Amino acid sequence: QVQLVESGGRTVRAGESLKLSCVGSDSRRTFTRYAMGWFRQAPGKDREFVAAIGETAGTTYYGDSVKGRFTVSFNDAKNTVWLQMNRLKPEDTAVYYCVADRGIYTSAQGWRYWGQGAQVTVSA
Repeated sequence: QVQLVESGGRTVRAGESLKLSCVGSDSRRTFTRYAMGWFRQAPGKDREFVAAIGETAGTTYYGDSVKGRFTVSFNDAKNTVWLQMNRLKPEDTAVYYCVADRGIYTSAQGWRYWGQGAQVTVSA
């Protein structure tokens, strides 16, 4: 059973930075073999791919709306993923979800494991 726990969500002002964290665990202790990533969902909208990082080479992928502003990274143990968000905009306001699976997908349907979500609100 894979568990993902996000933290770091809060309200910030436009232009500020915020860092989200997600700690993953697996009862079989094989969590280092998972790719991890982030999606977000704003009220009334579909879930949107934000970023992901591969489990081996650490290759990163980003959604078009966050490229150049957000950075996804792993810790050395590969059980914690961070999302550094810079130059935040009001349109970044959403619930941010941590995801994990054996592969990387830009579609939400591709990811089996999801965290509970962390609210990020960016005020103008």
